Amino acid sequence: PPLSKKYLLGEMTLERMYLRPKSYYDDRKISLELGQTVDQIDRENKVIILGEKIIPYDDLVLATGSRPRRLSETIGGNLEKVFTIRDLADADAMAPEFIEERCVLIIGGGYIGLEAAAVAATRGLKVTLVEMSDRILSRVAAPQTSDYFRNLHKTHGVTIKEGIGLTKLNGDGDMVCSAELSDGSKLEIDFVIVGVGIVPATELAKASGLEITDGIKVDSLGQTSDPAIWAAGDCCAFPYKNAELRLESVPNAIDQAEVVAQNILGAQIDYVPKPWFWSDQYDVKLQIAGLNSGFSDVVIRKMPDQKAASFWYYADQKLIAVDAMNDPRAFMVAKRLLEAGKTVPREAISNPQINLKTLLST
Repeated sequence: PPLSKKYLLGEMTLERMYLRPKSYYDDRKISLELGQTVDQIDRENKVIILGEKIIPYDDLVLATGSRPRRLSETIGGNLEKVFTIRDLADADAMAPEFIEERCVLIIGGGYIGLEAAAVAATRGLKVTLVEMSDRILSRVAAPQTSDYFRNLHKTHGVTIKEGIGLTKLNGDGDMVCSAELSDGSKLEIDFVIVGVGIVPATELAKASGLEITDGIKVDSLGQTSDPAIWAAGDCCAFPYKNAELRLESVPNAIDQAEVVAQNILGAQIDYVPKPWFWSDQYDVKLQIAGLNSGFSDVVIRKMPDQKAASFWYYADQKLIAVDAMNDPRAFMVAKRLLEAGKTVPREAISNPQINLKTLLST
């Protein structure tokens, strides 16, 4: 997450972004093979093949993550200066483009696109964001959250075009120079950032004959269709409430990996996710607890600070998720309520005079 926020703003150094220093692996006798591609998993002989190198395994964990969706070549996705944000190389490639007064087009009004827009606007660029759906965040949030962030971005000079798609990117030679939109308008641009979702990296697992659904299929323990192979993070789909779920978040990747590690050692623990997410845009920190899929209505809680608010999602009478903007107390209380399976009355939520912490004891 810092790649699309503090790193691009120059507020975080490369060294601070590593999960662990090199010494961590050395001290624990972990062999770290960087810059290597696994060519094949030989399940019969229980080895992985990296070029000329063969590494045996008793248990194998696939934590291959996801990769960003890219624009097709037919609409100019292969032009230079058309970027996605997923890894360090992506961030380093686009960083030199963030020059004041340059024009950037952002495709996609999800969290990645909005975070990129916030960084660009903060750096003084002229930002246009287009979203094909009728509103930004339409796939992940209620209209109230969409309205909040639309207004936030507009106050920072970002032009947001909703219900409008990209028709074509044009190039000056191999370099992107303009964009044609579905409303017939044309924009002169210096570069493009594409944030239109991700797809799980399942190619290696599929080539190995493992079962694939919306990701690498695992059971509640994290085992794939091969008992010796496990998977964790947003590359895999796991059972959840009589359905199947694939979560694209850092907390899920960490928590699921820890459960898989324990199960490799024989713990036999079912993975039960406690979903939470976050997004930083300008001076607003959005914290999300729960999953809002299937909500029937939203209760609004506004605080005296106009930038602090929270939107509480209900499915009929049950609390299922919360979006909290600059309101960490609402987020922490909601998270604890959701993890305990508790529901609180709507009128208590909407009344800013009620201390949310008192709801934990009801």
